[in-house]
Amino acid sequence: REKMSDEEILVSPIQLGKNSCLYFEGLECDAFCKDKILYRVLRNVNSQLLVVRPDLNVAAFEHLTDQEMKSGNGMLFSIHCYNSTTPGAGTPVAFSVQVEDKSYYMCCEEECGKMIIQFKEGEVPEKFPGESNVIFFKKRFTSSSSRAFKFEYSLEQGMFLAFEEEGSLRKLILKKLSREDEVDETMKIS
Repeated sequence: REKMSDEEILVSPIQLGKNSCLYFEGLECDAFCKDKILYRVLRNVNSQLLVVRPDLNVAAFEHLTDQEMKSGNGMLFSIHCYNSTTPGAGTPVAFSVQVEDKSYYMCCEEECGKMIIQFKEGEVPEKFPGESNVIFFKKRFTSSSSRAFKFEYSLEQGMFLAFEEEGSLRKLILKKLSREDEVDETMKIS
């Protein structure tokens, strides 16, 4: 038994999971622990690759030549997967990418009353002590799609990574779904 504030909480260990994580009955997890890292390129519904260009402060989906793809610069993402006690929310993930010799991680910031995607220089933390503007929940795009996903922002339910045409760019943005059962192809990432 553990005394916390004025109430007593019974803590019973029930399972030893991967990476020696001990799971308890009756407690909510208030932190994400890193599980594994996947290395992937991210494509939209038009088969364009997501490319990060920190010098221009933009991440956009682009058609690339084979030569451009070979460099991998700004397009090979590390998808940091975390353990969670709420599997129904999806797999918690964070994104980072190498551009030349520097690492950048993706986060969401409010700017002029609008949530925007930014890539900041640095490494993704090993552990988050609770909520974070870096975490997204990876979910299947539709129940029948096993290779396509959508990524919901952890701090705002119904807000997903998507692309939006801005001039000649298909820029990475956060987009709010109007209904939970809505299928929006701009959010489909494979």
